[in-house]
Amino acid sequence: MLKIAGLSSGYGRVSVLEGIDLEVDNQEIVVILGPNGAGKTTLLNSISGVARATTGSILFDGKDITGAKPEQVVRMGLVHCPEGRRIFQRLTVEENLVAAHIGRAGKSFEALRSDVFDLFPVLKERRNGMASRMSGGQQQMLAIGRALMAEPKLLMLDEPSLGLAPKIIHQIFRIILDLSQTGISILLVEQNVQLALECGDYAYLLNTGRVRVHGPAQEIAQHSALSDHYLGSATEEVLHV
Repeated sequence: MLKIAGLSSGYGRVSVLEGIDLEVDNQEIVVILGPNGAGKTTLLNSISGVARATTGSILFDGKDITGAKPEQVVRMGLVHCPEGRRIFQRLTVEENLVAAHIGRAGKSFEALRSDVFDLFPVLKERRNGMASRMSGGQQQMLAIGRALMAEPKLLMLDEPSLGLAPKIIHQIFRIILDLSQTGISILLVEQNVQLALECGDYAYLLNTGRVRVHGPAQEIAQHSALSDHYLGSATEEVLHV
């Protein structure tokens, strides 16, 4: 589904990522972990076309999308749900979904909206309410729902649990698992390491712009390198477990 080879990227003259190799298979949940400043968000921005690659390649569904514009990427079915929700606060729930519908060949707006409302009943209840008046958890549901309006083959989620209560966090992770079961591949950047590794199939640990450790999620959860990189005592060696 997604294959990244030797990717280096950043913003202007500032280099953030160096030599990233990463893969996501069909219906797989791949988790990206790492301390603050590791380059996790830049990685998603590079895939979605917000940050430009300086070297390396990005293949999605067999097509080279290196250097593609964000609107081209999303129309191919690679959809980015960014950190901080970034919904349209002054629009209603319904209007947010309308704004996200890109009108390509596929399901109608009504069918996609119905799917979102089935997944998030609270959004149907509040469809005519202002997005700014919803709770943080409801706004995160709207952000994911809005991303689903683009019919993703691969959904990239950046810190979906950020700032949410524990009960809502578990609900969001259940939804992520449900989405995977419908055939959507997931690339997940997440600060809640334990929950991310519990639901993920494969994991990559980034630090200072490079992949330091990667392997099956359950094996990464038991690896000493996980705490080493978060606590700052890791070596520069790349580990494949």
